Amino acid sequence: MSELPVVVIGAGPQGLAVAAHLTERGCDVIVLERGSGPATAVSEWGHVRLFSRWPELTDAASRRLLEPSGWTAPTDGYPTGAEWIVRYLAPLADVLGERVRYSTTVTGVARKGRDRVVESGRAGQPFVVHAIGADGEELRIGARAVVDASGTWGRPNPAGAEGLPAIGETGFASHISYRIPDDVTAQAGRHVVVIGSGHSAMHTVLRLTALARRHPGTRVSWLMRRGKAASRLLGGATGDALPERAALGARARKVIESGLVDVIQGFRVAEFRADEEGLTIIADSGGAVRGVSHVFALTGFRPDLGMLSEVRVAWDPTLEAVAGIAADIDPNVHSCGSVGATGAVELTQPEDDFYIIGAKSYGRAPTFLALTGFEQARSVAAQLAGDLIAARSTQLTLPATGVCGGSGDFDGEGGGCCGNPLVQVGTVRARMELIPATADHAAENSDSTPARSIG
Repeated sequence: MSELPVVVIGAGPQGLAVAAHLTERGCDVIVLERGSGPATAVSEWGHVRLFSRWPELTDAASRRLLEPSGWTAPTDGYPTGAEWIVRYLAPLADVLGERVRYSTTVTGVARKGRDRVVESGRAGQPFVVHAIGADGEELRIGARAVVDASGTWGRPNPAGAEGLPAIGETGFASHISYRIPDDVTAQAGRHVVVIGSGHSAMHTVLRLTALARRHPGTRVSWLMRRGKAASRLLGGATGDALPERAALGARARKVIESGLVDVIQGFRVAEFRADEEGLTIIADSGGAVRGVSHVFALTGFRPDLGMLSEVRVAWDPTLEAVAGIAADIDPNVHSCGSVGATGAVELTQPEDDFYIIGAKSYGRAPTFLALTGFEQARSVAAQLAGDLIAARSTQLTLPATGVCGGSGDFDGEGGGCCGNPLVQVGTVRARMELIPATADHAAENSDSTPARSIG
């Protein structure tokens, strides 16, 4: 089995990083990427500027692999996703060369000749990765170990407050988007709604309010599930070690105070209905926002667990995160930068030599940073190369954040997280009508999850 490669699923930032570390250590590795080029998911939000600086967006082994080619590491500034690809991720994939296989979609992972139930001789069998190649051919690829770095980008959370699609959400799919928009000019003069309280929602609100400045007939409504979401989310600028992340909140505060956006807190979407002017969005409390032309639902992401149905994986039942790190990233507890680095020890699974890294390891938990994934990649590669001392060391200190307001304290009745008082945001206006509650949308909801930070 030792002659088989390590198979990495996903040629995004973390997948390429673990491949670079394994290559540096002389290990055979294959990276399987569903897209036609590196970092397909990043390319889909290439218009968005990250709030991490260049030094936090490149991995050490990757830099060492790139430098002999004449590549020079960017040293300052905040790239967009597209710039991240052009100046770092694509050159890294080029250096890795034939180790990266594009247009290959992984459909499942298993032990050779065994489903997840069979115990006899299991540990001695290699993995078999099932995939579909560019020409539609079904593939079986042997592996001595598997690292799943496939991310969560392909599975955005719905607008519905219970984590399930709201009534009518599927039927009105042409009016609902689940990604940060690039060109919003089509929304000029219309009523646009943003649902969510994370950084993706903030990016989108800022784009739309800039449009509203140019086209005064444009109306922007921002719906937040938590009762004190605005004051908590925007109140951490002075305690945030990532200046651009702090600045994002500060800019959002200004547009709220300017009156360019109507903020409605404690609005938990239960239903979409058609009206004579467009859509009506109905809350579980009976409140409604009417005359909506388009909705941007930015409520976070969740992992795709389907491809791992035949390997033994320990998932946290709440977060759908790797069980070994769940307690340390739970947004009900951690919301002020108290999340630490994680490595091979915490990511160990019941299935030997199988690891989940990157955003997928966090499941539905928010604020995953590229730095976190690079440390995971370094540690897991060391473990697979047999360097247990390096695997168990920690070589990362994450930047703190003053941004509060995880899933805990959902109704906003208590104080701020970490014992800090709430920071009040300027006037929050609400243009919301009441519709008589029915049994279909009157129940109290639980939060789905805040949007994941991009960094």
